[in-house]
Amino acid sequence: MARKRSNRNRRGAHHESVVVIGLGRFGRSLALELVDEDTEVLGIDENPEVVQSLSGSLTHTVRADSTKEDALRQLAVHEFDRAVVAIGSDLEASILTASLLISFGIENVWAKATSEAHGRILTQLGVQHVVFPEHDMGQRVAHLVRGGMLDYIEFEDDFAMVKTTPPPDVLDIPLSSSAVRTRYGITVVAIKRPGEGFSYATPDTVVQADDTLIVAGRTRATERFSERR
Repeated sequence: MARKRSNRNRRGAHHESVVVIGLGRFGRSLALELVDEDTEVLGIDENPEVVQSLSGSLTHTVRADSTKEDALRQLAVHEFDRAVVAIGSDLEASILTASLLISFGIENVWAKATSEAHGRILTQLGVQHVVFPEHDMGQRVAHLVRGGMLDYIEFEDDFAMVKTTPPPDVLDIPLSSSAVRTRYGITVVAIKRPGEGFSYATPDTVVQADDTLIVAGRTRATERFSERR
């Protein structure tokens, strides 16, 4: 008898659900955000006080040892398509839990890593998405501190998207005339007027001093654009 159910059966039961294992600060924040976005969340942690504190906030909250295969199978974790290993302080538990999820054939596994070595091990196990919350947040805040950016997201291959205010030399003229792409190497993606929501920018968009812009481009190019005052 095959141990693993078909992908079709798993998706039918849990395609709108996520299991989050480890409900510390990172896991708790992630799980609560998922619930706010109308996603069903099964939260698992070994600490009974943590489980109790979230029992009314998540769809299901269970105390269990995630390094034990039988415990995870009893909770039907093997039927999920999406899982997050948010364990940070116990390296062994993180690795063992991730290994079990991979062995279950779960299609999308995210895991928190606390160091490069930890992340490398998770990747070698077959974890598809390794995240470094503290490192990534530190980088993000550093960019915000040093520049004129209101928000900052960096993607792969040295590409970033930035929320910022416009520099003086692009004001009161259409974007096509300001030549921001040629001069700065960035693209203005969206614009927000005071009291309004964001809308897509066009070549005819005229930027004003109290506007907020979303710009995209190479990381250093977006920084230079945001720093120009």
